[in-house]
Amino acid sequence: MKKTIILAALAAVAMLAGCASTQPHGSLFTDVTLPEAVTGNACNVDRLKVGTSRCQSVLGLVATGDASIQAASKAAGISKIHHVDWKAHNILGIIGNYECTVYGE
Repeated sequence: MKKTIILAALAAVAMLAGCASTQPHGSLFTDVTLPEAVTGNACNVDRLKVGTSRCQSVLGLVATGDASIQAASKAAGISKIHHVDWKAHNILGIIGNYECTVYGE
């Protein structure tokens, strides 16, 4: 009886893991691109620059890299940010790759 309750609780946690998040993620696999921020800065399409920054997580225990907006804008020489996107790619919580993409001039 005790094993059944524990297994049922673990199954419920696994199935509901994605429900209490402001951003979608899957318990087994995640590959999403989401908007992060938009500014009121107008952007000239002819001068649009795109910068990216990245970080990685291993087993949810070790994370390295700089996926900040500052790092992404610096990589492309952007001083006037128009909008920012965020991408997550995660497999079973074992390997997670995260990317920040900044668009602007």
